[in-house]
Amino acid sequence: MTITTTYGYADLRPLMSAMTGDEKHDVAATSTLDVLWVLYDQVLSVDPQRIDDPDRDRFLLSKGHGPMAFYAVLAAKGFLDPAELTNFGAFDSRLGFHPDRVLAPGVEIGSGSLGHGLPLGLGVVLGLRAQDRDRPRVVVLVGDAELDEGSNHEAIQVAGRWGLGQLTTVVVDNSSSSTGWPGGIADRFAREGWAVHTVDGRDHDALRRALTDTHPDRPLAVVAEVEPKEL
Repeated sequence: MTITTTYGYADLRPLMSAMTGDEKHDVAATSTLDVLWVLYDQVLSVDPQRIDDPDRDRFLLSKGHGPMAFYAVLAAKGFLDPAELTNFGAFDSRLGFHPDRVLAPGVEIGSGSLGHGLPLGLGVVLGLRAQDRDRPRVVVLVGDAELDEGSNHEAIQVAGRWGLGQLTTVVVDNSSSSTGWPGGIADRFAREGWAVHTVDGRDHDALRRALTDTHPDRPLAVVAEVEPKEL
């Protein structure tokens, strides 16, 4: 089914307001809103008419709790029928409180259990390389508190040491990590050989510049700072 939409950034919050029942994660969703919009509007090579294109970019939402912003962007870009949003979280809905790749068009991984997205993204890059597909990008969105999970640091280390330039990690940083990192989040990636940028997570121009500054032999990390404690 072809879904024709004429939505812009200003329509995202009204689209999000159509989804009720998971209000405790409203702020988790809004913390990612601007990053998601810039990715889908200006950065990612994806098309709802070619959803399984083997040369598409892959976006992995590791911060899967509170996916309302993700669903709103997918609806605005024609992957979902906006009318589906009102059925969010219902028994017969494709749009669960955690995204499900089997059910929702445009969703690459099932997520919500924190700490899995970045290792999965690493594996996707290696899978693409095994198929001699060196053009698609793999972009993973994580939260700063999620970096407390040890599985992320194994992936950060391996991706940096192996120079996986197809991999990008966006860290939405709302100062919610329990422990933090000496020197800050960007330094954690830079020490393993990643190219890094720290930007205002609400500044679309800064996000676009950072997200398009890729390198063939170095993965990219973009730390998008938003309002503190917006969990």
